[in-house]
Amino acid sequence: MALTSARVRAVNAVFDAGSFAAAARRIGVTQSAVAQSVRELEGEFGVALFERHGANLIPTSLCRQLYGATSRMQAIETDALSILSQREELAGGELRVGLGNSMPGMALIAAFKQMYPKVQVAIEIGSWSAIVAAVVDQRVDIGMLPDVPADRRFRREICLEQRVVALCHPNHPLKKKPQVSIAELMRYPLVFRTRDSSTQRAVDRAFRAANLRPIPSIVVNTREGMLEAVANHLGIGFMWEHGSSRVDRIAKVPIVELDAESPECIFALAGKKGRLVELFFLANGAHSPPRE
Repeated sequence: MALTSARVRAVNAVFDAGSFAAAARRIGVTQSAVAQSVRELEGEFGVALFERHGANLIPTSLCRQLYGATSRMQAIETDALSILSQREELAGGELRVGLGNSMPGMALIAAFKQMYPKVQVAIEIGSWSAIVAAVVDQRVDIGMLPDVPADRRFRREICLEQRVVALCHPNHPLKKKPQVSIAELMRYPLVFRTRDSSTQRAVDRAFRAANLRPIPSIVVNTREGMLEAVANHLGIGFMWEHGSSRVDRIAKVPIVELDAESPECIFALAGKKGRLVELFFLANGAHSPPRE
């Protein structure tokens, strides 16, 4: 037994138009095709969908229930077809995206560009607080951050879950460990981010929970600065696990106290409208960020 989209369209067209002939004109097929679709559906399920009164077809109670359910399906199908046609029609435009971490944002943007190559994407990379402010001030259309606040101002959608890890040079003794504790990290020079970093807030919480008060050897205000400091043997750093695709002179080590994962979300102002914003959210739903 099959409730195909063709049969649904035929039944709903008869419901709306009141006859096979009018329904056929509405959906652009022959009258016999509409009648056959309705009769096959009635026969396969052993139900009556219409009562015949001369040339008119009156929906039964069951048909009215079916129409209520399937009309929503048709609306979804119409939206899906509209989105697919937009992909062909979209000839340009600019989408402004704010990233707290280069990854997984760049991977999602790459997937979006593959779908819509003619759209220009302007990228702003900054700290957690800078990207939240950029979304609120509408300097960017969409932001991508971990720990996006549960705020009615924002529409949010999870991209992936990730945790904060320690960073060391591949020649560092920590590289050989499957994981490291916060207390162990106190033995080494530490590289911290500034306080407006979501990474640093997570690290600070972990040290406070362990009743430890580390004094960093170096404080940097960018992720690139953190990566370069670690690559040049200046200390142990911290980063969201999938925050960078860089692998040269960097090794990631899980931290016992920071094993719980946090959601990384794309988000926009709740009232933010626009075709490109909607398409980016749809691209996120279709994209699976690479995991290590």
